[in-house]
Amino acid sequence: MSAGASRMRGLLFAAAAAAAIIAGGCREDKRETISISADPETFPTMRTVNVSTLISDSGYTRYHITAPLWLMFEEAREPHWKFPDGMYMVKFDNDMKENGTFTADTATYFSQKRLWRFDRNVRYRSTDGDRLLTQQLFWDQNRQIVYSDSFIHLERADRTIEGFGFEADQNMREYKVHRPSGIFPTSAFRKRGSETGPAPSPDASDQSDGTNLPATIRPQTPTEQ
Repeated sequence: MSAGASRMRGLLFAAAAAAAIIAGGCREDKRETISISADPETFPTMRTVNVSTLISDSGYTRYHITAPLWLMFEEAREPHWKFPDGMYMVKFDNDMKENGTFTADTATYFSQKRLWRFDRNVRYRSTDGDRLLTQQLFWDQNRQIVYSDSFIHLERADRTIEGFGFEADQNMREYKVHRPSGIFPTSAFRKRGSETGPAPSPDASDQSDGTNLPATIRPQTPTEQ
C-alpha cells in the first residue's frame, strides 16, 4: 500500500471519529434540555393523605391538624396550602396548652401572609367555651385576629348573638359584631331551639369536639413527633 493511500485512510478514520463525537455530544445536550413542565397554580408541590400532624412556628408548636388531604402549592404566585376535603385544627399557646379549635369543610393557608381562610360549615370554639358558626372565617396570625363578613352565630355563656360581620382577638376574649340582627339570653335561645327546631345558623348541629365529623378528620390527641 502506498504512503498516500495510508495517509488518506487515516484522514477518513479521524473524520469518522470526530463525527461520532460531535453526534454524541449533540444527543447529550438534547437529553439535558428535556424537562417536564406543570402549572404551579394547579399542580401541587406536595400531596399528603390522612394527615395528622403538628405544625410549628417561631420555635413553638402552634397547632395540630387532622385532614383527609393536604395539598401544598409552594411554587404558586401566592404560596398556599389547601385542605379541600375538610380539616380539624387544635390551636396551642406557647405552653402547649389548647386555646381553640377550628373545623371547616375546606381550608386554605396563605403561607407568606400567615393567613388562614376557612370555608363552609365553619365552627370555632374558644377555651372559654364560646362557639362561633359561620360560612367563612379568616384567621390573621400576624394581626392575631379572627374575622368574617358573613352571617355569624355566636354563643357565649350569657348570651347568643346573630348578625353579619365579625371581628375578635384570636382567643375570642374581645369581639364586635358589625351588624347584629338578634341578641338573646343563651338559656332562652337554647330553650327556643329545643322547642322550634334548629336556629338559622350555618350548622345548628355543631359539635365542636369533632364527634360529628367524618372518621378521617375526627380530632386526635396530639403527641410530639
